[in-house]
Amino acid sequence: MMNDEKRILIVGTVPYNPNSQSRLYESFFSGFDRRNLAQVFSNTKTPIKGHCERLYQITDQRMLKRRFKKGVSTGKRFVYDELPEKWADNKAEVSGGVFKSLYKLSGKKSALTHLIRAFVWRKRYWCTADFEKWLDEFNPECVFLSFSDDFFIGNIALYIADRFNIPIVAFSGDDYYFNAHFSLSPFYLIYKSLYRRHVQKIFSRCKYASLSSDFIKDKYAEYFGINTMATYLSSSVKRREFKEINKGNPLITYCGNIRIGRNLSLIDVANALKKVNPEYKLHIYSNEDDEKYYKPFEAVDNIIFHGVVPYSEVQRIIADTDIFVVVEGFRKKDIDVARYSISTKISDALASGDAVLAYGPYECTAIKYMEASGAAVVCMSNCDLPEKIRLLTDDTVLQRTMYDKAIEIFGNNHDSQKNVERFKEFVKLACGENK
Repeated sequence: MMNDEKRILIVGTVPYNPNSQSRLYESFFSGFDRRNLAQVFSNTKTPIKGHCERLYQITDQRMLKRRFKKGVSTGKRFVYDELPEKWADNKAEVSGGVFKSLYKLSGKKSALTHLIRAFVWRKRYWCTADFEKWLDEFNPECVFLSFSDDFFIGNIALYIADRFNIPIVAFSGDDYYFNAHFSLSPFYLIYKSLYRRHVQKIFSRCKYASLSSDFIKDKYAEYFGINTMATYLSSSVKRREFKEINKGNPLITYCGNIRIGRNLSLIDVANALKKVNPEYKLHIYSNEDDEKYYKPFEAVDNIIFHGVVPYSEVQRIIADTDIFVVVEGFRKKDIDVARYSISTKISDALASGDAVLAYGPYECTAIKYMEASGAAVVCMSNCDLPEKIRLLTDDTVLQRTMYDKAIEIFGNNHDSQKNVERFKEFVKLACGENK
């Protein structure tokens, strides 16, 4: 109901899209009256129909053009009824060879690219009369900041919150603040110092934050002195009826990101599968378009890399799957990035009804969470993988136990309706404190 909801302005890089990480918004806004939701975003693509009645797009390309030419409009309005139903692909919509090259460079995230982007956005060319008029027309009561590792998203959120004297409720699915590694690169040291100051500035203004698990929410609450809640991401995957694994010819599937060492862990899984049964194949689906991450798969004859497929097709594949694979990387640099992340694939796995094999280091929250859940066979050592796979395929009682446990864990932590109601109450608390 409208009178039960605050008017929330989402500030994040990507608008809602069921094929992308932005579907995490389901855990906060599913069932919201879309007239109470608007979003500012920077992704280059035309948005699709999602949660918001109105959206405002500000891109790197327009910001860079404005630096060199007055009169360039940095913002573009969108309204729900005029949007397409879905994206045909995930490719950036960028004009001109120079800008395409720059976007390709920015996709290879590094301290230098973050600093270059910060320079492009340093002058507030996004703060136009049209943008302010758009804001006034919506008249937000709360800002929802979806954290990224860039500066401009946070700066826009701070501006809006100050302009309307409204609270910020932040969400972070990754540990952007504490995650750090040793480096002699001056670019990294400068970026990390500036970024931490940026986050401190945000949390001096923002007193409410949702984090992706209980493992990180207490850390942020204690360090920043803020109110936190854990929001485990939901899933629209439909649970299939229990069925035993087809041991003779199981469909074994991984769907998701293959960076941060996950590609290497998937190779470990494929090699272990071959030891258990030379006929076992690992099917991998990912929207990764950088060849260096999927090229290693070519040397493993029982990996079938399918590339990107629509999320609707992913849901069908998951429904047919016998073993749903979840992995994390083992290298220190990979652990540092993924330490507190619980991706949408965890919620998909728990929602699916599939038998789940989780492989990765205990330091990663996703692996720790799956072990604690009792809803997966978890392996933390390469040498133990064949034995764990045999346990999973052979023990039908265990398969049924994990199926039932997944129902319990998903209902307690990942149910979208429960999460949305808890989030609404959290927003009310934030708005009450702000007045």
